[in-house]
Amino acid sequence: MLGTVLLLLALAKPACPSPAGAASRRAEALKRLLEVFGMEDPPPPPAHFKQPPQYMVDLFNTVANADGVTKNPDILEGNTVRSFLDKTHGEKMRFLFVLSSVAKNEKILTAELHLFRLWPRATDGPKRHHFCQVSVYQVLQKSEPDAPGGKKLLAARLVSLQGSGWEVFAITQAVRDWTEDESSNQGLLVTVQGLGGSPLDPPPLQFATSRDHHESKKPMLVLFTDDGRRGASLPMAGFPGGSHMPWHGSLVSVPKVTGPRSTRSLDRLQPCQRHPLSVDFEEIGWSGWIISPRGYNAYHCKGSCPFPLGENMRPTNHATVQSIINALKLSEGVSSPCCVPDKLYSINLLYFDDDENVVLKQYDDMVAGSCGCH
Repeated sequence: MLGTVLLLLALAKPACPSPAGAASRRAEALKRLLEVFGMEDPPPPPAHFKQPPQYMVDLFNTVANADGVTKNPDILEGNTVRSFLDKTHGEKMRFLFVLSSVAKNEKILTAELHLFRLWPRATDGPKRHHFCQVSVYQVLQKSEPDAPGGKKLLAARLVSLQGSGWEVFAITQAVRDWTEDESSNQGLLVTVQGLGGSPLDPPPLQFATSRDHHESKKPMLVLFTDDGRRGASLPMAGFPGGSHMPWHGSLVSVPKVTGPRSTRSLDRLQPCQRHPLSVDFEEIGWSGWIISPRGYNAYHCKGSCPFPLGENMRPTNHATVQSIINALKLSEGVSSPCCVPDKLYSINLLYFDDDENVVLKQYDDMVAGSCGCH
């Protein structure tokens, strides 16, 4: 996949194109690049400035380094994390999340309801309770959720009445129902009761709503999925050397070679090794919807694979045999082995989708980790 991406990106700026030809080739290259990222069209930037949920930013920083390269491949069960904000506009203890952006081919792995627990209200007299029971229901009948069969229990547990912070409830089955039948999505209902299930009026525990509280505390659904897109190799832990390279103000940047032709021809005699190849999302025109990173270093492999192949060239057995056949001219038309990536790493994008939801997606085989003769 990486070789295809690099070839397409290289086509985006041909050496001596006509203006019309250059625009056409660039448009085609960017279209193909979108396909690599699993999209038909680039999502439009948010109409107004939006701060991504801190949870999603923290998750990105945990999974990836500053350039988006995966540094801990075991964090995510799948390759996609989607976040959705509540659409009820502050209706107390009722929550609705619109999941139309979830693709039909995505496998739902885990779904979580994130609610921010507010500081308890000051009360007169001694406090009689230290905990209360919080229950989360899937609403089956929107008009009468409390009627028999009007709701289904998804999660319940005791929550402390001391302090504030995020509470997370698993609601996977409800989300699977909603993605199979969009019309069944009647939202969620949350109740707060005493330890024995007794009603508490007014409830001593309250959660932040989408209307009355800061953006950073709004109710949120976090969905972990896998879209089935896998590369030829698994993401590798760690990344050799620094992956940050300076951006050079072009769609793809590689070091320029200067000097007389005799000097440039020496490049072909250099041994197979990895070279920088920077992809700049701002230059491509994607910076409006991509949150992080602003670009990444894909690297590329270049150099010769001369006989005899040393261990430093990481040759395969096949490449070693091919090199010998080529050197001894034992068969016509057999070239020397090629310098290609022999280890690939995944990258992560944090971005706004078409509905302005924040998505974290991992893409396999996007960075050449090392090169070898194959």
